[in-house]
Amino acid sequence: MPEVVCLGILVVDVLARPVNQWPERGQLVLVDEVGLRVGGHPANAGRDLARLGMDVAVMGCVGQDGFGDLVLAELQREGTDISGIYRTEATNTSTTLVMIDDSGERSFLHCYGADAEIRVAQLNMDLIRSGRLLYLGGALVMPGFDGPPQAEVMAEAQSAGLTTCMDVVWDAMGRWMALLEPVLPYTDIFTPALAEGQQITGLTDPPEVARALLDAGVKTVALTMGPEGCYVRTSDTELHVEAYQVKAIDGTGAGDAFTAGFIYGHLHDWDLERTTKFANALGALATIAVGATGGIEGYEETLSFLRDQEPGYWDSL
Repeated sequence: MPEVVCLGILVVDVLARPVNQWPERGQLVLVDEVGLRVGGHPANAGRDLARLGMDVAVMGCVGQDGFGDLVLAELQREGTDISGIYRTEATNTSTTLVMIDDSGERSFLHCYGADAEIRVAQLNMDLIRSGRLLYLGGALVMPGFDGPPQAEVMAEAQSAGLTTCMDVVWDAMGRWMALLEPVLPYTDIFTPALAEGQQITGLTDPPEVARALLDAGVKTVALTMGPEGCYVRTSDTELHVEAYQVKAIDGTGAGDAFTAGFIYGHLHDWDLERTTKFANALGALATIAVGATGGIEGYEETLSFLRDQEPGYWDSL
């Protein structure tokens, strides 16, 4: 049975790099690389966790199209349980166009696709209840599932003894707290980017953002801040952990890798600082190759990176 169930958006990313400016209307601009990658928070974090040696199930919805075939084949190749993914004939698999500039920063164009077809009634709740942790990834771009339906599933998972974890997508429609308010009381770990946390709360400074999210019901808030590292807060602890410095090529999937690392540390009963450092390491490694998971290898490779970065700190593992 899975240790972690990753539920949410399943996407095919169409990546182009470098894209430093939009072409003039009607014109063509050359790029060095265009590629297809399987993406979406549950797929990215799920593959990262599987490479770290954890048993993972991925749940969601894809279309009856070639992109759907690609998603299923890639997840199966990585060793994840795909029995909780269902297929719809109503629309195609969700797709994101990802434009990556010279610094590795990304801009996105997203089409809801099959993610809009996720419904509570179609989810395998027995599979969810069999895990140790439920990760809900990609909240705010699942219009048939966002809000109270997600709260229902997260509450059921907590009742079954699972830890719950959530991350969000930038909400182009500006609904933020209106959709998240029902879900946050059932969220043990929340890992948004700082910019997303600022939009959710209407606040600016990381401590204020985290405090507001704790007040809304979250148990542990981990705000990712790119090169600035991350800020983590619980009811009795706060940490600002610096980022590990790498040569970033593509930031796609860095937040998902961070979440995977945080989940790994939590499920292995590490203290909060060690868990956060491990999460930062995975987030950094995700940026050194194109695509969401290209830079992530196994547990031993990650540990080797950490021992090079902080000699002595990781020797006990």
